[in-house]
Amino acid sequence: MKSAPILFLSLLVAAPSASPQKHEIKVIPNQPPLAANAFNALPLTAIQPRGWLLRQLQIQSAGLSGHLDEFWKDVGPDSGWLGGAGESWERGPYFMDGLVPLAYLTGDGRLIAKVRKWMDWTLDHQGPDGAIGPPKNQDWWPNMVMLKALTQFQEATGDPRIIPVMTRYFEYHQRNAAARPLKEWARFRWQDEVLSILWLYNRTGNPRLLDLAHTLHDQGFDWEGQFSNFQITGKVSKPGTRLDTHGVNNGQALKTAAVWSLITGDSKDHLALYRQFEELYRYHGLPNGIFSADEHLAGLNPTQGTELCTVVETMFSIEQVLRILGDAAFGDRLEKIAFNPLPGTLSADMWSHQYDQQPNQIECSLSPRDWTNNGPDSNIFGLEPNFGCCTANFHQGWPKFVGNLWMTTPSKGIALTAYGPREVRAPVADGTIVHIVEQTEYPFRETVSLTVNPARPSQFDLQLRIPDWASNVTVEVNSQPQPDIHPGTFLKIQRRWQKGDRVQIHLPMAPRVSSWFHNSIAVERGPLVYALKIGEDWKKLKDDTAPPLKSAEWSVLPTTPWNYALVIDPDHPAQSIQSKEHPIGDYPFSPEGAPVELTLSARQLDDWKMEKDQAGTLPQSPVQGSSPIQSIQLIPYGCAKLRITAFPWSAK
Repeated sequence: MKSAPILFLSLLVAAPSASPQKHEIKVIPNQPPLAANAFNALPLTAIQPRGWLLRQLQIQSAGLSGHLDEFWKDVGPDSGWLGGAGESWERGPYFMDGLVPLAYLTGDGRLIAKVRKWMDWTLDHQGPDGAIGPPKNQDWWPNMVMLKALTQFQEATGDPRIIPVMTRYFEYHQRNAAARPLKEWARFRWQDEVLSILWLYNRTGNPRLLDLAHTLHDQGFDWEGQFSNFQITGKVSKPGTRLDTHGVNNGQALKTAAVWSLITGDSKDHLALYRQFEELYRYHGLPNGIFSADEHLAGLNPTQGTELCTVVETMFSIEQVLRILGDAAFGDRLEKIAFNPLPGTLSADMWSHQYDQQPNQIECSLSPRDWTNNGPDSNIFGLEPNFGCCTANFHQGWPKFVGNLWMTTPSKGIALTAYGPREVRAPVADGTIVHIVEQTEYPFRETVSLTVNPARPSQFDLQLRIPDWASNVTVEVNSQPQPDIHPGTFLKIQRRWQKGDRVQIHLPMAPRVSSWFHNSIAVERGPLVYALKIGEDWKKLKDDTAPPLKSAEWSVLPTTPWNYALVIDPDHPAQSIQSKEHPIGDYPFSPEGAPVELTLSARQLDDWKMEKDQAGTLPQSPVQGSSPIQSIQLIPYGCAKLRITAFPWSAK
């Protein structure tokens, strides 16, 4: 089989107890007969965060992610994934799926040492039959997660053990597939293993791997069929044992048709993917960019919640879809989730998290709510509210987002797929290594500056995603305006690049509104959704750790009114909204550190009251009210842990 060309890039990677080691990192496109990706992923450490993005990863490293194994027994030293007698299912692999990219993107030697301990055990304790992981685990699903962690570890370190271990494991799975077919969670998440199969196939060309992919497809749940005649058009009130309505399963499934299209080469799979997104968001979409799933799909009401695992798994799916299809719309959707519901469900210091978040969330307390089937502690902030899966799994959200902000193009150029402060080193068509520094405070600011530094003058295309929400965008290369800029597409700049070339991007962020449940409106500016700034009283319920560790359970109660209707002209919202920018502080996603604040006119609605410790039924808009008009402040959704996001409104 003729192999597709492989591009090489050398990077410095920090070892845990030695000086940095230099190894060769490869950018590998799909090999025949796989269909080509629209973009090819860069290896994990080709991208390095800067500015506020680096700060987010540092906060995460100093919080639960960097210390969880020190006090939470499920990923502690007795884990079955470290040879112990403890938890031996998904929690260790989940933890590694996020800790691997976090450790190597920050270069934190302490975290790298932790990662190596887990990776070494898995790699050095493969069974003679090819099985990996704790011997008592006979479920295929946790292995699917650990395979993702192994692929990231190989890209970060070049570890030569991983490809042989994965090869033997997939042979083991194929031998046992008929006797132990996929069931339960694995049946609904089969596409995650196919991703790792294709990763390995592109490095070995072993055709038996594609046979296993077909086996998994045949045994797995038919997600394309589910959405070809979608029946789940409202809240699932009695889910029972159904797993096709489970929020996390649906988030993971959003990449299924795209991944499978690489094997079939069939455009019908692409059409199925778009239909899946359309149907899921039509019946369950929320104004914060994610869909409702307080365990199971829950309709359009903004007091319904979304599980944190659903947020991070949906992000990962969209990252894969963006790479495979190259549609700029998925970059928009990825940013909206990353900048809104991801930080919105984490405390600013990332020492606690919620299980369920609500777009209209006026109290976080131990109260029964109208969840599909989650418990009364689901929206407090803590270590493992309701259930510990999110405690193990949330770590992947920020690091994987950072690692997917730049990609390479089929013509061996470079594509900027989502914006944020960082730098990238990537090889281009003639083998030149190009270093690009991206300076920006996006999404809080409108400008992005790129400094392009090829090792030598080089001809290649630079593709920039132009968000669909942006109008009057300008792009200049060395002060020369670029033509043919169209929102919702990639702008392709083809030129011979010289060291020090500057690209200036201006993405005007005029405030706008979108329409939601009961004709309510949400206020947006750029990729950020804005929410009412409600006073927050954080009350500690209990400590989970002793100092210096900071894990605790918290309720959050409101200290200011929340029941406002906006007084606004929805057709001309920018005329009614004033924006004020503030410096980005140490904790960008906190009420005190909000980098942008919007001021609007509103009036209180006396008959919109709390019900069951949450916002009552959202009034149908437009509404009538007699209370005095006053000014209110909105801050980015991710900063507000208490909030109203879907507002009733009146025109005057």
